[in-house]
Amino acid sequence: MKLRLGLPKGSLQEATFRLFDRAGYQINVASRSYYPYIDDPEIEPVMMRAQEIPRYVSEGALDAGISGYDWILENRAKVVKVCDLVYSKGTFATARWVIAVKEDGPLKSIKDLNGKRIATELVQVTKAYLANAGVKAEVEYSWGATEVKVPELVDAIADITETGSSLKANGLRPIETILETNAQLFANPKVWKQKNKREKLEHLSLLLQGALLASMKVGLKMNVLEGNLQKILKLLPAMRKPTISALSEDGWVAVETILEEKVARDLIFKLRAAGAEGIIEYPLNKVIP
Repeated sequence: MKLRLGLPKGSLQEATFRLFDRAGYQINVASRSYYPYIDDPEIEPVMMRAQEIPRYVSEGALDAGISGYDWILENRAKVVKVCDLVYSKGTFATARWVIAVKEDGPLKSIKDLNGKRIATELVQVTKAYLANAGVKAEVEYSWGATEVKVPELVDAIADITETGSSLKANGLRPIETILETNAQLFANPKVWKQKNKREKLEHLSLLLQGALLASMKVGLKMNVLEGNLQKILKLLPAMRKPTISALSEDGWVAVETILEEKVARDLIFKLRAAGAEGIIEYPLNKVIP
């Protein structure tokens, strides 16, 4: 049994490889190759554009794949979602497809787009959204550099954004959100019914989700005098309860917990002031809830 798995080439590639690495999988790919090596004999990865992966999974050319929810909708792909994987090239957040117009232009709302021209890569989803809003506009496919086309070439664009900074830098203002999207692991419906491949996908899903959860957390351990323990525990958030174990020296305990990395950054000084000693912060590869 081999699971033929589509992996995104392009902007998501490096982030996807890092995620697999944290999950325990080593992937290597030559610069011009579309068939990476992975150190799991049960997985056969294939690199391709994220926009195409849902269609090939839906048609059965691939058993499963990782791509965005937006491209599943755009391809009208019949697939089974295995899990959400909320990551991107630079963040761990969902992204939005928005309709954007010139910041100082006359268009203020979606109704103003009647009879106008809109450029986007997400043509079918944009057309459907406009139709549901009762707006008749011309939607054309954009091959790239979409943000620079307003207002000389088109009246508006539908584009993806995480922070909105790129739109703002190009003098654009979002007036409507079409959908929120994130990466997903999904499978062909027939493959999902095959016991061996389904179990493989469930195992892969568990490890990838564990790696994502760990990427935002750190472990923290410290030594504490028993007399200071309650002060320390009041400061510490935890996924469950901090682990407390006795040290070889009477009157001292070791405290260990898992918490958000940004919380640890602000907490360490307070812990030290409350009596914690030998504080160690360490990274995590996977956190399995």
